Amino acid sequence: MVDLNCDMGEGFGIYSFADDEEIMPFIDAANVACGFHASDPNTMRKTVELAKKYNVKVGSHPAYPDLVGFGRRPMKMKREEIKNLVMYQTGAIKAFLDEFDMPLNHIKPHGSLYGVSAKEEDVANGIADAAEIFNVGIFGMVNTFHEKVYKERGVKFYGEFYSDLEYDETGYLVIAKGRNQYYPTDRAVERCMRAMKENKVQTIQGNDVDVGCETICVHSDTPNAIEILKALRDNISSKKNSSEKSTNSNHSKMPYIIDKK
Repeated sequence: MVDLNCDMGEGFGIYSFADDEEIMPFIDAANVACGFHASDPNTMRKTVELAKKYNVKVGSHPAYPDLVGFGRRPMKMKREEIKNLVMYQTGAIKAFLDEFDMPLNHIKPHGSLYGVSAKEEDVANGIADAAEIFNVGIFGMVNTFHEKVYKERGVKFYGEFYSDLEYDETGYLVIAKGRNQYYPTDRAVERCMRAMKENKVQTIQGNDVDVGCETICVHSDTPNAIEILKALRDNISSKKNSSEKSTNSNHSKMPYIIDKK
């Protein structure tokens, strides 16, 4: 079954983007900011504590060191620098996870680090170098260096779909400047259900591209994030129940065989 993930803990000091506790009951995995694009030690600890309370898996959400630009500005860094960058941030969140006796579930690069690693093999390898140290998988996009590098190296790859962002003709995300805008809930759900069924999404140009959908992201700073998450949870549950009923019905029609051995 598909997981729902959300980027969490993206406040800083007295500032916050979203109500993380309101979101937690509706997600399976939290990608927790590690201080380079957002968050701070107090926010990180509080977010991990909330994840523990609601039985949510936690992954690190490392970024370029860019608090002012919210990690959405690319930086030229060598492979070893990328590895160290991701290790440093992931090690920080793992310390809080250790305190609450929780495992590190995954790594999901944030913003430009996510986008650049999809297009540049050295950057993807730097992230994989860090993931191997922590022995966890990575969230990423299919048909990019995410999938190619991680799979070739034996690092678990989770194909990710974005519920509240558009895709362009190349299969890449159309990233908004500043905070995310309201995204129609019905459209988000429709796109997600199609991605789950067909691994396809319609681009802003009107054509289809292939997508992964092992995990679906809903951004916590999308104004109607809670509404989207609730609708997705309801639709995924309905799909699961329908599938189980169909399976049980098929089983009931099978002959009962007694093993006489």
